[in-house]
Amino acid sequence: MAKISNIFVCQSCGGVHAKWSGRCDACGEWNTLVEEVTAQNPSSATKRRKSGRALQFTALEGEAKSLPRRVSGIGEFDRVTGGGLVPGSAILVGGDPGIGKSTLLLQAVAKLAGKGHKVAYISGEEATDQVRRRAKRLGLSKAPVALAAETGLGPILDGLMAETPDIVVIDSIQTLWSDALSAAPGTVAQVRACAQELTRFAKKRGCCVILVGHVTKDGQIAGPRVVEHMVDAVLYFEGERSHQFRILRAHKNRFGPTDEIGVFEMGEKGLAEVLNPSALFLDGRGDAASGAAVFAGIEGSRPVLTEIQALVAPSAFGTPRRAVVGWDTGRLAMVLAVIEARGGISFAGKDIYLNVAGGLKINEPAADLAVAAAILSSHYDVALPSDAVVFGEISLSGDVRPVGRADARMKEAAKLGFGRAIAPAPLKSGNSKSSIALPLIAIKTLPQLVDRVESLAERGRDFTAPQD
Repeated sequence: MAKISNIFVCQSCGGVHAKWSGRCDACGEWNTLVEEVTAQNPSSATKRRKSGRALQFTALEGEAKSLPRRVSGIGEFDRVTGGGLVPGSAILVGGDPGIGKSTLLLQAVAKLAGKGHKVAYISGEEATDQVRRRAKRLGLSKAPVALAAETGLGPILDGLMAETPDIVVIDSIQTLWSDALSAAPGTVAQVRACAQELTRFAKKRGCCVILVGHVTKDGQIAGPRVVEHMVDAVLYFEGERSHQFRILRAHKNRFGPTDEIGVFEMGEKGLAEVLNPSALFLDGRGDAASGAAVFAGIEGSRPVLTEIQALVAPSAFGTPRRAVVGWDTGRLAMVLAVIEARGGISFAGKDIYLNVAGGLKINEPAADLAVAAAILSSHYDVALPSDAVVFGEISLSGDVRPVGRADARMKEAAKLGFGRAIAPAPLKSGNSKSSIALPLIAIKTLPQLVDRVESLAERGRDFTAPQD
C-alpha cells in the first residue's frame, strides 16, 4: 500500500525539505516553502519486474536519418530553431512581459497553418476574443488556427488527443494547473508537472509543443530549472520595449546550433524580420564623435556590427561610478585595470558609462579592443576614424590577441561601407592564406592603441600613421 507523506518544496529554486522552515537552505529565500502531498511505496523500488520488453541496443556506426522540419517561412525564426520545428519536440520560449512573445508565436503558427499544418493555440492568460483582436490587428484573422482558452491540464490534454494537432502553443506554462496536485497554479510543483505531461504528450504523439514562460527580474525563466532540462530547446525573446527591434536567442537547442539569434523589428503590423541587422543597429549613427567605436562581432553564425558608446566624466562623489548596459561589468573592470596598469592612464575620480547601442547584449571577449578604444576616445575627447571597425581580445599582459572569424567580420564591415579595421594581425596559417577584406591597422599591444589615440588628440596625427 502506498505511503502518504508530506514534503515542502521551495517555490524559488525547487529544493525539497522534510519539514517547514522560514528560510530555504538551498537558495536562502524566505517564506518560499510550500507543502506538497506525495505517495510513496517503499516496496515498489525493490520489486522486480516480472515481464516486459527487453531493452534493444544498436551500433553507434551507421547513417542517421535527417530530421524532418516544419518550416514556418519566417527566416529569422527558422534560423534560431535550427531550420524549422521538429515533430515530437518541446520548445520553451521566455521573455519579459509585453516584449512580443505571443505576437511572434501567433505569426509563426499562422504561417505554418497556411502551409497545411494543423495548429492549436491555447491561451491561459487571455480570452479568445483578445487573441482574435490581436490576430485581426496583425492581419491573421483568416489563418486556420484552432483557438482555445483553458488553464486546466486535464481538459487541454483531452482536447489535444481528440484534435491531434501538428503544432501546439501553450501561453503560458505558469497559468496551467493539474488537479492531481493541491498546489496553486504557478508554483514549482504545478509548473514541473504540467511541463512534464506536455513534453510526454509531444514525444508520444509526434507533435511540436511550444511553451511560453515568464521570466524573473534576473532575466531567467521563472519556475524550476528542471523545466529547461525537460524541453529540447530554450529560446529567449529579448529587447527593450522602448526600442523597435527584438532579438530571439537560442540558449539550448538539441536540433540546431546554440547562441544563434534572429532579429525582428516591431511595428504596427507586428514583428517583421530584419535581414541585415548590422544596418539596423547602426541606423541613425551621425558624424564621428568621441567615445564611440563600431564593433564587428559574431552572433551565432552571422557577423553583426554595432556601436559601443563610452563616456568618461569627472566623478561628483568619492567613489567613481561604473555603469554598463549590454556588456559584462566584470569584463569592463578588467579592461580598465589593464589600461591603467599597461597604458599608464588613471581613471581615479572618473565616472565611466558604457552602452551598447540598440540594446544588443554582447558576450564575446572580442569586444575588449572596441571597449578600450571607445573609453580612450572619450578620455582624450577625440573621435576615432568613422570608417573603421574595431575588434580584438585584450589579455592581462596588455597584448591584443586575434579572434575567430576575422575575415567574416571584415567582409560584413566592407559590405556596409567601412574602409578599414582596427584589430590584431590574424594568425598565419600554413595551409591557406586568410583573405583580408579591409585594410588592417594592426594593434599588437594595448599601449600601441593608447599612443595612437593620444597622438590623434594632442598632435592631430592620422590614426593610421606609424608611431614613433
